[in-house]
Amino acid sequence: MATHFSQFRAVTPALVEHRRAERFSVTVTRATVAKQGGEAMEATLHDLSIYGCRIETPAGYAPDEELWLRLNGSLPIGAAVVWCKDGFIGCRFDAAIPRMLVRELTLTIR
Repeated sequence: MATHFSQFRAVTPALVEHRRAERFSVTVTRATVAKQGGEAMEATLHDLSIYGCRIETPAGYAPDEELWLRLNGSLPIGAAVVWCKDGFIGCRFDAAIPRMLVRELTLTIR
């Protein structure tokens, strides 16, 4: 039930950030993306957490598509596309990646 006071009170917007882990801004150009059973394509990693990442790639992908990622020569990492827009895709890793890999990628000289 709204009161006369709350009816005209300014409300600040809610926080939109709902990620489970801190996301680090990186630029790693030694990344590849491949569909399950497909050819690997060059990509650029733009941000990263232990649970997911944002990648720039010229290939088109759709939400829920399964991918294999290699980040700076790492072992293949299974991921699913969460969103795609303007040449960027947001991916959720199948399993959290090791914190040491995140540290290595955030310290990489670009």
